[in-house]
Amino acid sequence: MIKIDKSRGFTLIEVMIAILVLVVGLLGVAGVATTVINGNTFGKEITIATTLAQDQMEVLRGTAYSDLASGGPDTQESIYTRTWTVTPNSPAAGMQTINVTVAFPWKGTEHSVTLTTTVAQ
Repeated sequence: MIKIDKSRGFTLIEVMIAILVLVVGLLGVAGVATTVINGNTFGKEITIATTLAQDQMEVLRGTAYSDLASGGPDTQESIYTRTWTVTPNSPAAGMQTINVTVAFPWKGTEHSVTLTTTVAQ
């Protein structure tokens, strides 16, 4: 008589548990991937806003001290709103503080980047 070894192969329960573990793991990876994609997209928006603010700051820093004036808002790339303020005699007499702010919407909320510098006569 031939003896049959019953310990070979997988049972249906073992296969179903393995599939369940695999599905739970893949769903976790999908959730993390979505978060990473959203974070990268928001980082791109912040980078563009910072570049637009830096561009305007360079223009203002190249402007003669007596010609500095507040301005904006101007719209850049259809979603970014850039404004700048020049505060005379701040933080001291003979100095001006320049603030450049670029605002943009992201998922229903307004976000902004502000750069500040001080120039002297």
